[in-house]
Amino acid sequence: MENKKRLALHTLGCKLNFTETSSIGRMLTDEGYEIVAFDDSADLYIINTCSVTDNADKKCRSFIRKAKKQNLAAFIIVVGCYAQLKPKEISEIPGVDLVLGAAEKFNIVEHLKELEATAVKDENAGITESLGKYVSSDVCEADIFVQAYSINERTRSFLKVQDGCDYNCSFCTIPLARGKSRSASIATVLANANEIAEQGIREIVLTGVNIGDFGKGTSGGKKKEEQFIDLIKELDKLEGIDRFRISSIEPNLLSNEIIEFVAGSKRFMPHFHIPLQSGSDKLLAMMRRRYRKDLYIERVQKIKSLMPDSCIGVDVIVGFPGETEEDFLETYNFLKDLDVSYLHVFTYSERKNTLAIELDNPVPQKERARRSKMLRDLSAKKRRYFNEQFVGEIRPVLFEQKIENGFITGFSDNYIKVQVPVSDSVNELLFNKITEVKLGAVGSDNTVKSVVCLETASTI
Repeated sequence: MENKKRLALHTLGCKLNFTETSSIGRMLTDEGYEIVAFDDSADLYIINTCSVTDNADKKCRSFIRKAKKQNLAAFIIVVGCYAQLKPKEISEIPGVDLVLGAAEKFNIVEHLKELEATAVKDENAGITESLGKYVSSDVCEADIFVQAYSINERTRSFLKVQDGCDYNCSFCTIPLARGKSRSASIATVLANANEIAEQGIREIVLTGVNIGDFGKGTSGGKKKEEQFIDLIKELDKLEGIDRFRISSIEPNLLSNEIIEFVAGSKRFMPHFHIPLQSGSDKLLAMMRRRYRKDLYIERVQKIKSLMPDSCIGVDVIVGFPGETEEDFLETYNFLKDLDVSYLHVFTYSERKNTLAIELDNPVPQKERARRSKMLRDLSAKKRRYFNEQFVGEIRPVLFEQKIENGFITGFSDNYIKVQVPVSDSVNELLFNKITEVKLGAVGSDNTVKSVVCLETASTI
C-alpha cells in the first residue's frame, strides 16, 4: 500500500485560527494526507498566522526555517491574518511556496494541486523549488462565511460562528485581515454542533472575531434576522453536548438578556471573557471603543449578581499612544477593584494602516514592558484570589488531558484549572468525564489540587 503524504500544521494566534487550521487539516486528510507533528518530517507544512502580535514576522520566519530543516523537499504554505496583510513580503521569505489570503485559504486544495503541478523537483538534491506565489485579493472579497470547528482535542471543540469585524478600533488590523462582519446561520451552527457531538466531545466553545455581532451579514441578498441570543437558546436545547462556553464578547453586545439566559442555563457555563482594553475613558475614546467603563462595571455587576461563582476574564492593552502614568494607574486600580478573575495583557505595538500609529506621545518600550508586568502580576493575584474562594467546595470538572507526571487535568464549570493525581486505571474513569470534585489547595501555578469524588474510586 502506498504511503500517505504527511501534513504538519501550526497555528499562531487565537482560537478562531485554531478552528480554521483544524478544518483545513480535515480538507487535506480527505485528499489522502496524514497529519503528523510539526517537529516531524512532512511533505507539506501549513502555517496559520496571526496579526495581533508585533512579532508575527519573526514567528512566521522561525516556523518556516523549522519546516525546511525537517524536509528540504517539503511544500510550505502560509495562510491567515498576517498572510492577508503582507502577502508579498511573506512570499519572498526563502522556503515559502504559497501564501493564501483571507478569501483563498479555504480553497487550499485547488491551490495545492496547482502548486504540485508547477513546482520543479531536484530529486538528487532532495529540494523542491517553486516561485513563492501569493494569492491574495482585496479583503472586501472575503465576504462569505466559511464554517470551521476543531476536533483535535477529544473533550473540547472550538466552533466558529462568526467572522470579520465592522468596529475599526484604532489599534486593530483585524478588519483589514478578515473583512466585514459575517456569520453562519443558526441551522449551520446546529449542524456543526451535532457533528461535534457525534465525535464524543463534551464541550463546545463558541468562537469568532466579534461573536456578539452574530447574525450580521447577508444571505440571499436579505439581511439576517437571527441574533446571538437566538443562537444560544437553540444550542441550549441540543442533545449530546454537556457544556457550552462563550468566548470573548464585547461589553456593549453582552446584553442583560444574554447574561440572564446563561444564568438560568444548565449547559452554558458561568464563564465570560469580556474585552476592556483600558480603564481610562480618555483612552477608550482614543481607541474608538464603543463603550465606557461605567458600562463595563454594569456588565460585571450584573453577572456577579446572578452568578456569584462565575469566572470573568478581561483583555487589556498597555502602552497605547498617549497613555500617561496617571492613565495607566487609573486602569490598574480600576481592574484591582473590579470583581474579575484574570487578565489577558497585551502590550501595544504599532501596526501599519491603523489610526493609532499616527497618534502623538508614544510610550517607550521599556515603560510598556514595566506596565505589562504590573498587570500580569495583578492577574496572577486575582486568579489566586478567585480560585481560593472555592477551596473545599465540590464542583463539576471535565477532565481533558492524559496523565502527565501522575496528574490528570481538567476545568471546572467556572473555569478553574484542576489537577488530580491518578493511576492508569483511574484515568479511564476520569478522561472525558464530568466528575464531581472537591477542590483542594491552590498550587504555586494557580492550579487547584483536588480530591476526586467517585463511587468507584477516590484519590488523594
